[in-house]
Amino acid sequence: MKIVDSIKKVLKEAARVLTGAKRREFIAKQTQELFEGSARKAESEMGWGRETVNKGLHELETGIQCVDNYGARGRKRIEETDPQLEKDIRELLDPLSQADPKMKNALAYTRITAKSVLTSLRLEKGYTEEELPEERTMNRILNRLGYNRKRVQKTKPIKQIPETDAIFGNVRKINEEADADPHTLRISIDTKAKVNIGEYCRGGLSRLYEVIKAWDHDLHPEKSLVPFGILDVQNGLLNIIFGVSKETSDFLVDGLELWWRQNRIYYSHITKLLINLDNGPCCASGRTQFIKRIVEFSQQTGLEIHLVYYPPYHSKYNPMERPWGVLEEHWNGTLLDSVEKALQWAKTMTWRGVSPVVQLLDKIYQTGIRLTKKEMEQYQPYLTRSETLPKWDVLIAPEPV
Repeated sequence: MKIVDSIKKVLKEAARVLTGAKRREFIAKQTQELFEGSARKAESEMGWGRETVNKGLHELETGIQCVDNYGARGRKRIEETDPQLEKDIRELLDPLSQADPKMKNALAYTRITAKSVLTSLRLEKGYTEEELPEERTMNRILNRLGYNRKRVQKTKPIKQIPETDAIFGNVRKINEEADADPHTLRISIDTKAKVNIGEYCRGGLSRLYEVIKAWDHDLHPEKSLVPFGILDVQNGLLNIIFGVSKETSDFLVDGLELWWRQNRIYYSHITKLLINLDNGPCCASGRTQFIKRIVEFSQQTGLEIHLVYYPPYHSKYNPMERPWGVLEEHWNGTLLDSVEKALQWAKTMTWRGVSPVVQLLDKIYQTGIRLTKKEMEQYQPYLTRSETLPKWDVLIAPEPV
């Protein structure tokens, strides 16, 4: 039977809008009426799949309808093929997450990234690289499991002192000169807020499946760590030294001495050390104990040391501040309930694709150490202060000037 093109078009459109068993029934009835029940002719004339036509004819003849199992088609999701993986992910994320602070929706938020989840699965659950999906796939898994990401931003007021612009101009000029000098090494140093060790929620972005199970206040932690960072700015090499005591001038300089002892072999050509830092209470150029210790450090190493400070209220411009942001984002989705765990998490972060050298300095430091004016007199010959910015630009020589 010859079918005109206009009829073919109507029949194809009718079959297209139908789905499943209804579509097969329609196709089977048209095949019986127009093509003598031949699936081959129906395929040739109408383009309908022969397997579909035969299935429809069989259903029409027997009255038994086939049940489609579309869910079994294609590749199964990894959390379906490996239920243990889903369980481990939930065990890691549930205690570390929080709900929307304004309770406007039922979504869950966490600051832990897919990369951090993969790191945690390796460190805490014993997975190997081959057993885990890629970072992009893990991100999809977290979203499917209901853990959504949301950034909490912080408003930062900007204050200035009259010397702010001049200080910035001085920092830029000296940094450029140092970077161009092959015998000068520019580093940036900075401390981060104390890290309380315990089951404390670190806030920020959260992925939540159930109510977070962490202390709501960081009251009287048994232990706390003081992170001190030293960044080789040009090479991107990062060292993090954790102290167990107080943030003091002695802790900072002890950290510098430890870093130099371990790295001086790589800097045998260096004669001058330029240090970018902020004018914090423990490292200010007017802090007598800090200046004393830096002078002694210069004498021990033979290095000329140039202290170049960023202006007040602008410490975020200090290069070492940027790795702190990476570290916070890296580990704030976990509970840092032991010193060892905090150290291990710090070791797995990366800065410019390289993991930092992480160490623990378990010395106890005394606070409030100050030198008298008379005691400071012996160190003054080693200091050369800028005429225009004496608090923000200090050159220290290993020999009296």
